[in-house]
Amino acid sequence: MPEPLDFLRTMLRIRRLEEAVVRLAEDPARPIRGHVHVYIGQEAAGTGACAALEPGDYVFTTHRNHGHVLARGGEPGRILAEILGRVDGYSQGRAGGFHVAAPHLGILHTSAIVGGSIPLAAGAAFAASRLGNSKVALVFFGDGAMEEGVFSETLNIAQLWRLPLVFFMENNSVSPLERNGRGSPTSEHSASALSDVPRAYGLTTEVVDGTDVDQVYATSRRAIAHARGKNGPVFIESRTSRWPGTYASSPSLAQTGETDVTWAWSPETAPQPARRWVEHSDPLLLYARRVLQTGRIDQDGLVRLDASVRAELSSAVDFALRSAEPSADSASEFILAPGLS
Repeated sequence: MPEPLDFLRTMLRIRRLEEAVVRLAEDPARPIRGHVHVYIGQEAAGTGACAALEPGDYVFTTHRNHGHVLARGGEPGRILAEILGRVDGYSQGRAGGFHVAAPHLGILHTSAIVGGSIPLAAGAAFAASRLGNSKVALVFFGDGAMEEGVFSETLNIAQLWRLPLVFFMENNSVSPLERNGRGSPTSEHSASALSDVPRAYGLTTEVVDGTDVDQVYATSRRAIAHARGKNGPVFIESRTSRWPGTYASSPSLAQTGETDVTWAWSPETAPQPARRWVEHSDPLLLYARRVLQTGRIDQDGLVRLDASVRAELSSAVDFALRSAEPSADSASEFILAPGLS
């Protein structure tokens, strides 16, 4: 199992990366052209699930992909360069922030289409099964993807063919009481409602508190081992509470501000719009409090760790901004059928 400080550092890196994305999106110079979706508030889910994978396994993800790519081993500078549409990005700036992919890390494709990566992950799992290797495919998607026809179709065929596939559904719209299914009777009912769907297809299904990185890691390890052992697919529902900065039409730091790690022990100093979320639902700060209580790091050590992560991400932003935009002369590169009109 990874060390707690490794988990903490990964979640900090994701948080600072996504805050940098929001700052760039809000910059009047508009270095990011277009909308952005960020992973703030879901860091524990991506961190724990990706840590449970083997290096050769596959990951498929969504429009909220930046955290997944970073947790899988991606370089923050190259992720940011891709978001900015620059040549040093993972797809030479041609994919943009909705489609960051890194095949050398097993992230074969990223789709902003709701549910778009689900059948692709099944295809990779089918290939692994036919080739007889031990690879597993894990696909991240949101709760909205369960309304798409391709979700049910893929669930059905994955179970029929016993594919080595883990469905990792990130439900980011639940209250703190509902997260772990141990709140009121109403929340217990809602905790099982979405997960009843894959159970109807006979899949092994688990609901996990997506703010608890240790719980996500342990659950993902079991699921991946189950799938790798040719026992069929597994469905995980990760339950988190949405970051207050995402309730506007675009993510914003205007009311919440950037995360201050001192909120881990002084949540009352957080801005009012984010205070309840900081205290009860922020996966980064919840884990920081736990690690502080174990004595593995003290308050000064946490501040120093954050400072090193901030320095790394500052360098990554500089790298991305210095990267050139693709030239017009390169427009025909990387297309499937050059010369066709």
